Amino acid sequence: MTTETFADLVAAEDVLLFVNAAITATGQREFHSDADRQQLSLDFLHAYVRVNYRRVYAASLALDINDHNAVRIVQGLLEHAAEATAEEKRTEGRLIAARLAKLPPQRVYRLFRGLRAAKVNNRRTRAIMRDWLAARPDPAHDAVKYRSGLKNAARHAHLRLGESGASGAGDELGDFLFRPGKLPRYRHRLLDAWRRAHYEQGAVGELPFTVAEGFAARHGMKREAFLERMVPRMTRLERLRTQGQRGAAAPQGLPAGVDLTVMPLTRLALYVLTFPAELRGRHREELTSALRTAARRAAGPHAGGWGRVAAVLDDSYSSSGSGEKRRRPLAVALACHFLLEALAAPGAYTPLWTSGTGDPLLVVPWGPTPLGSRVLDALEYGPDRLVIVSDGWDNAPPGLAGEVLRVWRTRLDPDRRTAVVHVNPVYDADGFDVRRLSPSVPTAGIRDAEDLPSLVEIARFSEGRTGPAALHAYLDRRVARFVTAGQEGDPL
Repeated sequence: MTTETFADLVAAEDVLLFVNAAITATGQREFHSDADRQQLSLDFLHAYVRVNYRRVYAASLALDINDHNAVRIVQGLLEHAAEATAEEKRTEGRLIAARLAKLPPQRVYRLFRGLRAAKVNNRRTRAIMRDWLAARPDPAHDAVKYRSGLKNAARHAHLRLGESGASGAGDELGDFLFRPGKLPRYRHRLLDAWRRAHYEQGAVGELPFTVAEGFAARHGMKREAFLERMVPRMTRLERLRTQGQRGAAAPQGLPAGVDLTVMPLTRLALYVLTFPAELRGRHREELTSALRTAARRAAGPHAGGWGRVAAVLDDSYSSSGSGEKRRRPLAVALACHFLLEALAAPGAYTPLWTSGTGDPLLVVPWGPTPLGSRVLDALEYGPDRLVIVSDGWDNAPPGLAGEVLRVWRTRLDPDRRTAVVHVNPVYDADGFDVRRLSPSVPTAGIRDAEDLPSLVEIARFSEGRTGPAALHAYLDRRVARFVTAGQEGDPL
């Protein structure tokens, strides 16, 4: 192997390592590592990849990375703009604009605040901020709900809000944000509701829920009555979050007025796991139907196209996650179960949980992680695909899964008739990557089960059978598609 070829392979491994981290890590405590170790590990990876592989660092914005790392990448690119060429800056600008359009607005305003604190105020940064703010559908809503964020962004980007005229509030936004006592009233209904809510309880119900909460406390409004009044103005997640306080669910029933079938698959799985097992069992038909509907929607054109599929799903005690990510690994495994059922050919799906349960709806984090024996059981079915969803802490006995996979790959199935992939929802701070079971099996980080089909495609690059050139070509295709879709307003 030449020095150049070896360097290319090392670079490809570094890229995959960073992608796995950017998908799974959020800097929060995990079951096996605390938040400080997670944060320190992420700090190193971001600096290392930005300095050595800036093109790939920017291209990661087009992949299924989580919002935490997307914001960090954008800030890193803008803070260190001097390291980029003119062509790189143009590409980065398009990627940043497309990614910001997908991020929740509160994260974007927090990013702008971070850029201001870091004294990043070059022309490109101001243009990115100005364009994102100009594309916001309702500036008055942002002025009320994200008041401090919009003020900071306007100051930092040198915006003249009074000239925008957006949503009929443009000429009032400057006074609303920077001279709140100047006008006796506002023509825009939402801005005037915020003014009146300071002294009039009746105006509180006209505000966004998170803003109204503060005014309700100031006026001493009873919490339950306030929540019932605000239901029409709540988002779906806000209704779910407050259902217990509103008494919206009977002690032995599901919440009323919530359509579970429209929720994203992984978020729905997280929500289902908040119910006690007894309630899940009582409402088995409704919950299972909602999960299968979400799974079919997530599978899209891949539905039924994966042939015979076997899955090893980790519901061991470590899948309980941490205080910050409670039951997240178990929810990903549950969501993957229903997604793989949709991806497999009809009647050709075999799930195997590490606890041995045959009822996925009643899974609880419990027991050790006997991945090796479950992998053996799965391979006996002769599947076309074997998917392992686990944090990789194989401990009953330790290392058995890796040895089973090694022997299977080298002795029993060298022609790779069965495609095996391991997806891991937990970042290992000490290893700067997700924990792997075997060098012979590709491993990819996963945060949301909905990303499974695309992650399986990325994972094949970690087998070493596909050259670095193919990996970079794949990244280029993802970047081109991502930027084009962003320009056309496609939600991807």
